Parts: sequence; structure tokens; C-alpha cells
Amino acid sequence: MNSPLSIETAQGQIRLMRLAELRDCDGWQKALRASTKDHRYYEIVAETLGFDCRAAVLEDSAGVVRAVQPFFFAEQDLVVTAPRAVQLPVAWIRKVFPRFLRLKMLMVGCAAGEGRLGAEPEEQARTVETLREPLLRLARAEGASIVVWKDFPAACRAPMAALTEGSRKTAHVQIPSMPATSLTLDFKTFDEYVACRLSHAMRKNLRRKFKALAKAPPLEFSVTTDLGGDAEEALALYLQVFQRSRLQFEKLNVLFLRRLTERMPERIRYFLWKQEGRLVAFSICLVHDGAIYDEYLGLDYRVALDLHLYFVTFRDIMSWALEQGLKTYFSTPLNYDPKFHLDFALAPLDLYFALPWPWLNALAPPIIRRMGPVSAEPILARFANAKSMEPQKGNRAARDPVLEEQEEQLTLRRPG
Repeated sequence: MNSPLSIETAQGQIRLMRLAELRDCDGWQKALRASTKDHRYYEIVAETLGFDCRAAVLEDSAGVVRAVQPFFFAEQDLVVTAPRAVQLPVAWIRKVFPRFLRLKMLMVGCAAGEGRLGAEPEEQARTVETLREPLLRLARAEGASIVVWKDFPAACRAPMAALTEGSRKTAHVQIPSMPATSLTLDFKTFDEYVACRLSHAMRKNLRRKFKALAKAPPLEFSVTTDLGGDAEEALALYLQVFQRSRLQFEKLNVLFLRRLTERMPERIRYFLWKQEGRLVAFSICLVHDGAIYDEYLGLDYRVALDLHLYFVTFRDIMSWALEQGLKTYFSTPLNYDPKFHLDFALAPLDLYFALPWPWLNALAPPIIRRMGPVSAEPILARFANAKSMEPQKGNRAARDPVLEEQEEQLTLRRPG
């Protein structure tokens, strides 16, 4: 680490540590205890996926840990989700300068999922404000060209407002990220959901898709917390989906799957679909606090399109979740067209960008705003709650009552 190991602040100090050094730290274990992806998940990502994962440990003047905020370093193509009008000129420039707008980034949050603030609710705004300038200095010291607070839920907008306030030299630009989606499970069966929540055209469409299954060898469906001998085959299906995606970031491996089983057995669920003994579909889900989080999908494209396996997996996971009494179904970003027709709502996520050079950062906001990814998905505007993606206007005192309710629920779920 080229940066200093600690930074003095008005309240105490910030200790900069490798994530591996925090395994026995009580403050680290408590920092994300309300999150589905708690400290164990971050450690698994750090141990298996090849990211340079670290944490900022905020201590008060008495040496008491007040917050632990994970971050990591990664190289990213800034225009991969930009509109075509931005990508075309960049492609020409890269003929001469291949690394143009491919930058080392300091990213605050999780390398494999949405970001969370590693502090108690009453400490979150102070944590963000305390970290804003030190992380910009750290980025300069480590040769990172940009700081990104990655994919923070809209419920975090009030404390995150500290990033966008103050001097233009250190202020961050807030833009919408690709949103996650959610579906309230306020029905008893999948058939009731289809009858009550979907349009006539979508009901007819689903009946036609599922009818194709009757002509094919039957699917064997199972749920497990341990893939055992199916791990390699499951990973191969995930990689088929990964390689077809135009947005690629984290790339899973078998060790990641096995560590989830070892360290988070009460939360991990692997859903498997086999046909004549061969695995044809695979889904990784997390279950926590009345909700199921559908994280990663694997499909055998030799049969996936003919059997409409995307919709089969959705039906079977939802049916299982209803049997378990779960109340909410969350799904990760992308693949919005079927989710729109399946009556999902958007679960907005935000990005906060800043450059570590003060004067350049003051000039950057118009350029950064044009690189927002959501313009590449016009269907997002058709969702009923599309306006919830818009960045927060005004100061931190301006509150959205819906987001306030989400924050209250998060607080009530916090154990202890």
C-alpha cells in the first residue's frame, strides 16, 4: 500500500487496512450486520474474485471504532454503458490511445453487489462526510484516476448527500446506476400472481412458454445450500450467461461458490434444474429477513431458449419463496424487458463520482453526467416508478417519504 496507514481527522483517525486484516475485528463484524451481504460476503469476494479489497476504519478520539467502510480498486472502462454518441468518438481515439478512459478506480462499496454504509444509521452521514476528502487523497496516492461510490440504494441518499455538498473541488456527481428490481410477494401462489398482477397478453405469453415444457423431457428441480459435485457444471452455465452480457464486472469461480456454502449456509440457496441428469439451469440466491435476492443465473443455451428457462427459473424460485413465507423478491440489474412485463418495480441504485485532482474535478460534472448508464436502457422509463431513479434535489433535509419508510424498515431490521 503506497498510501499512509492512517489519516488524522477532527473526530479521531481513519485507519486504512487490507480487508484480510479485519477478520477478527469486532467493529468490522458489526459494521454490516443489518445487510444481507454482511462482512462474511465481503471477505469471500476478497478471497476469491481477485479484487484489491480494503477498508477505512473510522475511530473516535478514544480509539472506539465508529464505522468500517469497505472499498476496493479496479480497472474499468468508463464508456461501456455510455450512449452510442459517446462510444463512437472514444473508439476512434482508442485507435491511437488504447487505454483512453480505461482507468484505475477507487470504488467504495462491494465488488460483487450493491454498496452499503458500514455504520449505524446515526453515524452514516458523519461517516460519508469524514471519508469524502481522505479517499480522494488516497486515490491520488494509489494512482487511481477516479473515485466512485458504487451502486448505493436510494434509501442511502440522505447520508450520501454529504458527498455532493461543499466545495466543487471535492464534491461528487450523483448519477443513476442501472437499477435493481423488486416484486412484493403479496399473493399466495404463482398462479394467483399471474392472474392478478400480469396483463392478458403476458398471461397468454407465459402459458405458451410453459406449454413448450410438456413436449420436452421433464425438468428436475431442487434447492440446496451445497453444490457438491455440481459446482463445476453450475459454474459453466453461469459463464455462458456472463459471456453473453454486454456489462461484465465480477466473474465468479468455483471457490466463490464453495466459500458461500462454508461461511453463509443460512443465507445461500442454490437452485438447480436438471434434464435427463444434465444441469440446464442454475441460480444463486440469498435469503435474509423475509426477502429472497436472485443474484446470478446460469443457463445451458443449447436448450434455454427453446424451453424458455429464464421464465421457468423465475416461476420456480418465486413458488419456493412463497412456500417459505418470504415477502419480497429482489433481482439484480439488467434484463429489464421481461421484468417490466412481470410487474417488477425499480429499486434505484446511485453512483457518486469524483476526480482526485481538485481543479479538474470542478470541471468534470457535465462530462460525468453524460456517461450515465441508464440512457442505454430506454425501457426503464416505462416502469411505474421510473422517476425514483432521478438524483436527489436540494439539500439533505429534503426527504422522500417513500425512501424514509425504506430507511425506517432497514433500521427496524437491525438486530441488537
